[in-house]
Parts: sequence; structure tokens; C-alpha cells
Amino acid sequence: VGAGGGAVTVALAEVVGRDGRVEAVDVDPARRDEVADHAAAHAQVIAITQAGEDLLLPEAVDLAFCRFLLMHVPDPVAVLRRMHLAVRPGGWVVAQEPITSAGRVGGVALSMPDARNADVGAVLPALVAEAGLDVVDAWAESPAGVGGAVASYLEAMTGVDPGSDPVVLPPLVTVVARRPA
Repeated sequence: VGAGGGAVTVALAEVVGRDGRVEAVDVDPARRDEVADHAAAHAQVIAITQAGEDLLLPEAVDLAFCRFLLMHVPDPVAVLRRMHLAVRPGGWVVAQEPITSAGRVGGVALSMPDARNADVGAVLPALVAEAGLDVVDAWAESPAGVGGAVASYLEAMTGVDPGSDPVVLPPLVTVVARRPA
């Protein structure tokens, strides 16, 4: 959900193999087309234009996944509830969201003024539970460094080129949850 450019879609298509199916959902038709192009070699990918708040799939799935989505929507719990309903009983919901203001470039806090909930990762486990899911595990990761892969990742994700400044990426909180059986 919130398929964006399709990198996660392609990775999931490779995991499920030819007998599986991946439904890549994005609200933006241009992003949906980008996902379809990116995943063209994977016949098991179906690109769908739909808002997370309106998520309605043709049949229940084993896993609903989102990353960097809830920070942009007006009501993250509404999206998580729809993801909850999209998975079969006992199915999995995985969400990954940042705590943006905890990231640093040259010691200065990052900000994302265009994100509605830039620090949603800080409350993600509680939001997942509020959506009626059973939280199985939750953790945060935050790579740091100067130049190299960390700087390249920051620039690719945000358009910010940190140059030679030290970078601490915002912690990315991952929550793994299950729909009660």
C-alpha cells in the first residue's frame, strides 16, 4: 500500500514467485504506472489505483505492507484498519515509518514540512494496536555515517545532499502485526 516507485513491489514479487500475487496499490495513477513499468518482468504484479483509506482488494491477502505512507495520510489509523481488513485472519500487516526529527545532518534535525505526520514512527506500535491488530514485534533502525551509502540514501529519499556532513538517518520503526484469527 503506497507502492511508490515499485522497489518493494518487485522484491515481494520475487519472494512470492510465479505462483504468488502482489497487488501494488497507490493513490497516484502516475505512481501506479511507474510501479507497473518497474515490475513489468513480473506477471504476478497487479498495479491498482486506490487510496489507503479506501483499500478494498478483490480477496484477502497474506500480507499487507506499507513504508513511508502513514506519514503522508490524514488518518494513519484509518489506513491501518483497512490493511487489517485486507488480510486473511491470521495474516500479517507490516508498517515501516520514520521518526524524522530524530535524524541529523551536520548535527541539525531533519524536517519534512510536507509530511502530515513526520514523526509517526514514534507512535506506530500504538497506532497498529488501535487498528485492532496484534503487535508481534517492533524495532527501530538508524544508520549513520559520513558520505557513502548513508549520504546517497538520504539524497535519494529526500533530495538533500549532505556533502561531507555527518548523517544520522531518521530511525525507521518497523512494526510486525497479525490480524487476530
